[in-house]
Amino acid sequence: MALLSNIEIGALVRLFNRGGYVLDFSTADFDAFTLESVGVALCTSYGLSKGKSLNAFVSEADDTTVTKLLIDLFDYYELTYAKELAGENEYAAIYKRCKPIVHRVKTIISTSVLPVEDLKEKFSSEYISSQLDMMVHMQSKNPTEAIGKSKELIESCCKTILENSSIAIDKKWDLMRLVDETVKLLKITPRDIPDSAPEAIAIKNLLQNMKNIAQNIATIRNAYGSGHGRSASYKGLEERHAKLAVGSSLTLVNFLWDSYERRKE
Repeated sequence: MALLSNIEIGALVRLFNRGGYVLDFSTADFDAFTLESVGVALCTSYGLSKGKSLNAFVSEADDTTVTKLLIDLFDYYELTYAKELAGENEYAAIYKRCKPIVHRVKTIISTSVLPVEDLKEKFSSEYISSQLDMMVHMQSKNPTEAIGKSKELIESCCKTILENSSIAIDKKWDLMRLVDETVKLLKITPRDIPDSAPEAIAIKNLLQNMKNIAQNIATIRNAYGSGHGRSASYKGLEERHAKLAVGSSLTLVNFLWDSYERRKE
């Protein structure tokens, strides 16, 4: 799921594209800016005007790269166009609509996008990639759904590791049993550290805390997450709670999958 919808991208492009020009950039300056932002000198690459080059890039590039350029252009706009923002005009109105959009995307990028992209590459699974995108996207729009997806991510990770290792999975296993079986398979404690050593004890304690993450997310999900009918008076948790659940699940899944890959090697 893209961070920006087509409507949101269109609003941002209208803010920057001024009838073939892009803000106050010269062609050389715009090429330098886009090269620094996304590694492409747009005007040189497309052989078009600044505005048409921006439109062409937005229609052809991947979602992550388009988002990066538009956010960078927005930051430049805020720094450079203070007088325009203070007035009553078409672009000031567009800016007011775009600002909360950019704030939302920046929040998502700062908390989860990088580990999510790493996990998508590791899993190489279209299903898990879509679940990751949905989980991150829903943190602000639908915290209840994000909490549910964070539990499902841990389940998907453990089941994938166990299935790839030819371990039979009992349908009755709950989330904690899945995590327990995965940890048992991976043998997390380094072989050259005796079980009685303080380091081994610390690792085991840390691992137990990580397993508690799964248990706590499952508990939160059962009370507040998706997947259960609610009464009319139900009030879900806030965005910050969803971010805690999502961030915790990403940490645990990253660790389990890295351990699995290390074991294969």
